[in-house]
Amino acid sequence: MNDKLYLNGLLDFYGKLLTEKQKEICTYYYREDYSLQEIADIENTSRSAVYDVIRRCRRDLLGYEEKLHLHASYTKRMKLYESIRRIAPEAGNLLDACIETEND
Repeated sequence: MNDKLYLNGLLDFYGKLLTEKQKEICTYYYREDYSLQEIADIENTSRSAVYDVIRRCRRDLLGYEEKLHLHASYTKRMKLYESIRRIAPEAGNLLDACIETEND
């Protein structure tokens, strides 16, 4: 799996556990695909400082997932919902309601 894509998903689940500055830098890096230098310019800091924040956040996000498994559980449920949708298309509205509760 693409590391940035995976970490972007973890950011969805655990981003609220990061500081605002950490979340902002990770959003630039993982979601908007900015380079370290571009982020450093925006944040008026050094490239190495941005790298340190991203490295620390990556470690924290992976640690949260290792302990809580929220992303893995969500992914499994989404696959199961899609299997049910293929087997019983008439259950689509109920599945949509389940998926909506997942995203609240």
